[in-house]
Amino acid sequence: MRPVYAISGGVSKFAKARPDKTFQAIIKEAYDYAIADIGLDFPTFTRIVDGSVASYFSDHFTRQLMAGIMAQDYLGLCPKPGHRVEGGGATGGLCFQEAWKSVASGHMDVCVAYGFETMSHVETWKGNEFIALASDVSFDYPVGGFYSGYYAMMVTRHMKEFGTTVEQMAHVSVKNHINAFHNPYAQKRHRYTIDDVRSAPMVAWPLTRLDICVMSDGAAATILCSEEGLKKLEAAGAQIPRPLVKVTGIGRGTDMMRMADRPHVDYDYFMENYATEQEKSSDETRAYYKKLWKHGTRYPGVHSFRAGRAAGNMAWKHADIKDPFRELDFIELHDAYTSSEIQTYEDLGLCRYGEGGPFAASGKAFLPNMDYGLKLPEKSECAVNPSGGLIACGHPVGATGLMQAVFAIWQLQGTIKKHFKADQLQVKEAKRGAIHSHAGTGTYVTVTVMEREN
Repeated sequence: MRPVYAISGGVSKFAKARPDKTFQAIIKEAYDYAIADIGLDFPTFTRIVDGSVASYFSDHFTRQLMAGIMAQDYLGLCPKPGHRVEGGGATGGLCFQEAWKSVASGHMDVCVAYGFETMSHVETWKGNEFIALASDVSFDYPVGGFYSGYYAMMVTRHMKEFGTTVEQMAHVSVKNHINAFHNPYAQKRHRYTIDDVRSAPMVAWPLTRLDICVMSDGAAATILCSEEGLKKLEAAGAQIPRPLVKVTGIGRGTDMMRMADRPHVDYDYFMENYATEQEKSSDETRAYYKKLWKHGTRYPGVHSFRAGRAAGNMAWKHADIKDPFRELDFIELHDAYTSSEIQTYEDLGLCRYGEGGPFAASGKAFLPNMDYGLKLPEKSECAVNPSGGLIACGHPVGATGLMQAVFAIWQLQGTIKKHFKADQLQVKEAKRGAIHSHAGTGTYVTVTVMEREN
């Protein structure tokens, strides 16, 4: 596989509704920004780019099949190769990785990954119905299944199994909303307190409205290239920041659609097949997990995302990461719910299974030197969702994973101030970061590692 560089990106303004533009024009807003940011004009980039990958979750929101080819046409990319990917909430993450494949394989030297969703075209209840179709329509959906209900059930089990509290979940909401207060692309730029989160309208106990992401209109685009593509772009006048941002780790995982079908593996099987390298090497952690299993814990049950652990382990191995908490400077992860951020801390090995709640309230995942109005007992060590995440930025599904990629590129380039017009969200001297996309109830998960070259 060839080295692949993520050299630029653009994000449209995420909003509850964008009646000012068609979905094609919203995509072009992000696409044009990505091109302009490397100093090329539209015709020059169009001549050099080899093809694209398109990302959108549902044909239902636009009432348009093959919307990807309409975007391809609008962006001036016909007749260059392109295809659409779909994988629920992980669609954007899959799209980024498919573009990586196109470049790493030698099929393309310059590839654009773009994604969008315009969810405002339907009423909220109908949008929730469309999203619920990403569960088993023969089993879960007919008995009233909807996603806030699924995640409420999962976190309730997490609370019973590990003692996670609603206050710990609220710490995630406070953190992500206050981060997004400084992000001009975010949909919800508000400052909230723990009390605000817990007193918000209850949606599905214990999840309140401020524990849950919102539906959005928006788009994002990234440009990936090989070393040869880099030469072509720079020969044409592109100004690409140094040091370069390289994609160094790719991971994916899957799990059964129906949660009732997921296994309950024993301790030995977990340690052999799912434990991180750090967990395997620690006598204290092995004893900790033995105690959990003796207590009755089984893995993954409905409290953990096995696909997330599989994706993380694959990406960490690819990037030669042994301890993600110590070796990553930040992570943009899929926080569709505050509870799923806590669960994902554990899946990605930032802390051990069962410790996600205390980790959320510890301060370790917060940005330093930011006033959250909270008494945090520990210092920041690995910022999680410095952009504000899905909870505050919004979740236009096909764009979300690519939004994460764009913000990660800007973090590693050290250009947050340039793009946000302020530097409060810049992770100081960020050298390595990860993005995490998650679909359904953990059915598809992607993890991608990017790092700044020395």
